[in-house]
Amino acid sequence: MKSFFILLALLLSSVHVTRAGSAAHRCFCQVTGTLDDCACDVETIDRFNNKEIFPKLQKLLATDYFRFYKVNLNNPCPFWTDHSQCGLKYCAVKPCTDGEVPEGLKSSSYKYSEAASQDIEECEKAEKLGAVNGSLSDETRQALQEWKKHDDESDRFCMLDDEDSPKSQYVDLLLNPERFTGYKGPEAWRIWNSIYEENCFKPYSVKRPLNPLASYSGDDGQGFYRWLEGLCVEKRAFFRLISGLHASINTHLSARYLLDENWFEMKWGHNVSEFQLRFDEELTKGEGPKRLRNLYFLYLIELRALAKILPYFERPTFHLYTGQRTQDNENKKLLLELLHVAKSFPLHFDETALFAGNNKEAMKLKEDFKLTFKNISRIMDCVECFKCRLWGKLQTQGLGTALKILFSERQIEAMPNTSNTNPSFQLSRQEIVSLFNAFGRISTSVRELENFRSLLSNLKQ
Repeated sequence: MKSFFILLALLLSSVHVTRAGSAAHRCFCQVTGTLDDCACDVETIDRFNNKEIFPKLQKLLATDYFRFYKVNLNNPCPFWTDHSQCGLKYCAVKPCTDGEVPEGLKSSSYKYSEAASQDIEECEKAEKLGAVNGSLSDETRQALQEWKKHDDESDRFCMLDDEDSPKSQYVDLLLNPERFTGYKGPEAWRIWNSIYEENCFKPYSVKRPLNPLASYSGDDGQGFYRWLEGLCVEKRAFFRLISGLHASINTHLSARYLLDENWFEMKWGHNVSEFQLRFDEELTKGEGPKRLRNLYFLYLIELRALAKILPYFERPTFHLYTGQRTQDNENKKLLLELLHVAKSFPLHFDETALFAGNNKEAMKLKEDFKLTFKNISRIMDCVECFKCRLWGKLQTQGLGTALKILFSERQIEAMPNTSNTNPSFQLSRQEIVSLFNAFGRISTSVRELENFRSLLSNLKQ
């Protein structure tokens, strides 16, 4: 009889565990195993990110070079005119004062090498004294001309703000973190609807599941997924990147949610119910777990870009220039350490599978890919919440920079054989800052998924 009661207690305990874990199962049931179009699995990414990448990346992003981001949040929306500015207090962005930004970043020479920066600074000092501007060497002048040419070229996958515009301001990303602001409803849906419906190669006849601005199609998304699987790998990858970015942003908003507010403090933290609304299999008609898998696909793409760009940052002439020599040197060591770790990942995405085949067709497809993503980066200027606009612009620019790196393999490989004044490949500071901060957001999302998995497993049903 005693053994019977022990057995009964064990059975009841297992039922409780099953029920307690069911909330986690409904969000993460498909977030396991090998990813589509990849040789990598979710579990390998979790271990690698949370133990190897995340701690080093967070330390790097706290440095001056990466925390100050120059952005124009006042660009008009190029697609519609009936938008208004968000009046919610948590949508506001606090720009930096002049004294808060390191002198090396404020100098017009911040985008160049340290040697060129020193030459330009000497020239600026001479001009202030009324001297003739004769301090720039021919080599430095040629370098500046090449940078100007680079600034005007069309090899980017996204639109960058004019950093010389008086409307562009420095923002301290650590003091303006991405979190839930209350910006939601039709205005927010309009942004994502424009991206998915008009910029993901999807015909209007194919109905996207859970589109809040469209009537219910009644097929639970089966028609949509038949269409998606029938696409070429490039267009399917494009959709998964956008879906992964959307999932990552939703993860951030659920992880940094305003839980309580009073006269003394604001309490931000994990909102498990909000996470479930966005990713629970039952509450999203099966869409949530698929979106989380796409987040991991996005992680692989951006991780691969960091591995490939290592030779660019290894050059002795490259500096994370802020004007603080000792700190700049330490930060470069930290950057290279992170990139070597990224390169060591055993199951990188193979980008050579994209834009292969007939050369003419591949070039046309690549150009369509580039123009479509540029369009998405322009849509970010239509986001009414300034905090959301800031992080939307940064993350689309970061992903666009990652794509630029992945599809500039020949130029990057040619770098050792090109002169410093005529480089085969270049990145502006805006591209560098957005690249690493965007990957920082994806890395944080992967880390937060572990937190939500634990919270949901302990949730009482």
